[in-house]
Amino acid sequence: MQRFKFWLTLAVAAGLGFLIAWVDSRPTWDDAGITAGAILLLTGLLGLRNPQRPWVWALAVGIWIPAQDILLHHNYGLSPVIVIAFIGAYAGALVRKALVALR
Repeated sequence: MQRFKFWLTLAVAAGLGFLIAWVDSRPTWDDAGITAGAILLLTGLLGLRNPQRPWVWALAVGIWIPAQDILLHHNYGLSPVIVIAFIGAYAGALVRKALVALR
């Protein structure tokens, strides 16, 4: 059951990351701050939920925007976006570990 929960959470995380990238790719969308905030919040919540593997959540959510930009436009300029995902995931994991330590 634990494995099923992990894979289900991973699929949902990847789907939400793809959705964020899709919204970011729309011609009328020009708000990088909201996109970055959504990535940070989502990976932070995922890191809080499962702090053992924050890098998995960062990659599942954050890889879509750079991958889309590389594949469609041959542009590596958005590659640092994944750093935001790692910051969120590891911050969530640290908060969870701190809360467990306070018990």
